[in-house]
Amino acid sequence: MGNVSEPNGADAPISMPLGTDHAEIREAVQRVCRDFPGEYWRGLEEREEYPTDFVAALTENGFLSALIPEEYGGLGLPLRAAAVILEEIHAAGCNAAACHAQMYIMGTLLRHGSEAQKNAYLPGIASGELRLQAFGVTEPTTGSDTTQLRTRAVRDGDGYVVNGQKVWTSRAFQSDLMLLLARTTPLDQVTKRTEGLSTFLVDMREARGNGLEIRPLKAMINHNTTEVYFDNLRIPASALIGEEGKGFRYVLDGMNAERLLIASECIGDARWFTETSTRYANERTVFGRPIGQNQGVQFPIARAYAETRAADLLVRQGCALFDAGQPCGEAANMAKMLASEASWHAAEACLQTHGGFGFAREYDVERKWREARLYQVAPISTNLVLAHIAQHVLGMPRSY
Repeated sequence: MGNVSEPNGADAPISMPLGTDHAEIREAVQRVCRDFPGEYWRGLEEREEYPTDFVAALTENGFLSALIPEEYGGLGLPLRAAAVILEEIHAAGCNAAACHAQMYIMGTLLRHGSEAQKNAYLPGIASGELRLQAFGVTEPTTGSDTTQLRTRAVRDGDGYVVNGQKVWTSRAFQSDLMLLLARTTPLDQVTKRTEGLSTFLVDMREARGNGLEIRPLKAMINHNTTEVYFDNLRIPASALIGEEGKGFRYVLDGMNAERLLIASECIGDARWFTETSTRYANERTVFGRPIGQNQGVQFPIARAYAETRAADLLVRQGCALFDAGQPCGEAANMAKMLASEASWHAAEACLQTHGGFGFAREYDVERKWREARLYQVAPISTNLVLAHIAQHVLGMPRSY
């Protein structure tokens, strides 16, 4: 394995590994995933069920506690190791969406929570006793314009009263805790629109039926997503993470990790699609020759492979910067965009290579194809990434 140094402006160069890094972790993840083949995932979709057994297996092997420090019962691994875990899950044909949020949501608690909060929750999250899977940010009327969200948390005595609605809150039914972003100071009373938002760690076990209602939101992929309604939900003041009014910064602080982890999943998906389409192209014979002998079949697969390799380098750079404590917003955003595009192009090539059989559920191509399409839109759309690059990297005027 080689290393390459990457300059980062005025900061000291960093080194990032090339080749198969964290080989032992990769092999361990592959062993777990072998017990959850395509039939398992197809069955879950048909029944619209959560992959409980898969999440339990990941938890038992310590993968979901990868980023939790050892003093709280976790493995204390760097972000790159967590990225490798998610990459291998997707490269094996599985899907980490049922549990990946725990990795990046937990960072807000780790970096900005009090010692009391960390001691109360992190050991349980690390052991699997508690699940922190729900992230209450997106709302139906504001979408990506997070500063305009309407969910309010109003201080009342020794607690807060929450009213509002969240949408696309995945895994709310399967989560014990929710990281919630709500406005605590009205928008017309703050100097900057990013001020006056606060983060809370809501105990959903106590909240359900006491002002919190969860409704399933059926979608084209089995991500167990929901709508969440808050109707005079009372939460204790101890649920507040960090300072009141600073929540937007806390959430933003974790978004680079989120984008790098999602990008790693996309790299894994692209690997699965390319391996699957290459194998089929070599085996499928039409007109007396393998279809992979035709350039019309070869070239889309080859191009997607090249895009994947390039995107992987940006993922590695972003993780190296993050783990070194250096600014990584540029790399994280570009990695997410390019990796999601590489996986989508690999998905399109794979479906096209399989022809009619690509639409047959037993091949798993159409399932993975649907799953790959999501990351062109979420957790941040491609256009917002481009807007970020234009404004914050290239210095162009703000476009929105």
